[in-house]
Amino acid sequence: MAKISVIGSGFSGLSAACYLAAAGHSVEVFEKNAEPGGRARQMTTPEGFIFDMGPSWYWMPDVFEKFFNDFGHKASDFYQLDLLKPAFDVYFGKNDIMHVPQDFSELCGLFDSIEPGSGAKLVKFMKEAEYKYKIGIDDLVYKPGLSLTEFVDINLIKGLFRLQVFTSFSKHVRSNFSNPKLQALMEFPVLFLGAMPEETPALYSLMNYAGLKLGTWYPQGGFGSVIEGFVSVAKELGVKFHFNAPVEKIIVLKGEAKALQINGKQIDCDGVIASADYHHVEKMLLDPSLRNYSEAYWSKKTFAPSSLIYYIGINSKIDTINHHTLFFDESLGHHSVEIYKDPKWPSNPLFYICCPSKTDTTVAPAGHENFFFLMPIAPGLDDNEVTREKYFNIMLKRMEEAFGVNILPNIVYKKSYCVSNFIDDYNSYKGNAYGLANTLMQTAILKPKIKNFKINNLFYTGQLTVPGPGVPPSIISGKVAAGLMDKRFKNKKYEATV
Repeated sequence: MAKISVIGSGFSGLSAACYLAAAGHSVEVFEKNAEPGGRARQMTTPEGFIFDMGPSWYWMPDVFEKFFNDFGHKASDFYQLDLLKPAFDVYFGKNDIMHVPQDFSELCGLFDSIEPGSGAKLVKFMKEAEYKYKIGIDDLVYKPGLSLTEFVDINLIKGLFRLQVFTSFSKHVRSNFSNPKLQALMEFPVLFLGAMPEETPALYSLMNYAGLKLGTWYPQGGFGSVIEGFVSVAKELGVKFHFNAPVEKIIVLKGEAKALQINGKQIDCDGVIASADYHHVEKMLLDPSLRNYSEAYWSKKTFAPSSLIYYIGINSKIDTINHHTLFFDESLGHHSVEIYKDPKWPSNPLFYICCPSKTDTTVAPAGHENFFFLMPIAPGLDDNEVTREKYFNIMLKRMEEAFGVNILPNIVYKKSYCVSNFIDDYNSYKGNAYGLANTLMQTAILKPKIKNFKINNLFYTGQLTVPGPGVPPSIISGKVAAGLMDKRFKNKKYEATV
């Protein structure tokens, strides 16, 4: 049995900890913040609001279920899942709101009503997307991305054309749908992947299948209840947690990580899983000679957006809004350029509003609503309070016009979160919120490697390595990293230190 230290308690770190503990190792998790969850932390206010601070879309329920099944549980052992109906709304302008139905036949009817004949095209599109999803989620995402030989599989090679790895997502969507509203609906999941639709492989239409066929769900209690489920499994397996425990250095001797320095103390270990920000781990915790990548390498990578987030509590109810609303009343293309090509605060931003109190009575006091405003922005921007407030007022005004309400006098709680907060709380490179963009040149073996090639027992996990950004990929990333670590000890004669 090896003694493994996991840095960070986000989804990837919790996943890795569970799989390693189940394999018989002694596992300890070290978290710099006061509570588990990383970006999926929750915030509870004195006014009685509970805010999910990060993830708010529960897609790919099969990935969560598979995780719990691996340890003899099911998701329902820890939280209740509700299927959202409608799945979400898209606001295109005054008196123009698309309610996206959860039922697929109804969705096809909606497509036909907007663009005659597009319902049948949607059926065909989704069959292709289902194939990609099954290949991608059941096979591709579990590849550690260390060598091309991982992909030398006759069935995978035969299916390469169908996966559309070398076709752009935007071209794929536009070859099927000509109406701008339908194009926007189909392209919006790319926002979660962190790249422009023109630079994202059509492989990722699997996200359309995940969202529009498998459903948009909500875990009662918010994502905090999901984190609690992961932590419960970890503790059941014997994992030990240490909070307010920022790692200051990984101590390395003769190519082996031997200990972590935490709050000035040395804690011995036989291996390290780094679930913290990859760039931070390399730059701040390792000597230059032990790093996989230089600062120049990171500066050339395409990162997913950061976000300006506002957590808002109001002392009244709003009947006209549903759980998820995307504001697409401005150009997605123009906003994307101002994130990826010409980084600046957006001139006419798109944004998203979540109102979980429409589904969950526990996240706000009776008679109140809980709001989460999110506007994607380029990482690395200056995010002073004046700028934050400027964009909050833009979002608030458009939200009030869309739903015919005036919530400003009813705000009883308000807190912003942006680039500098992501840096302070998560050591996030340039304050990115979602990780490394899933462009063609940053897919699979072209991502930062999951293994440190100069330290035999250091592996990375999370959204800056394989398989990529998002909660389900992070869960899978933890499993892959844990598998590599476990294999290392099983393949060598090893005398444990514990």
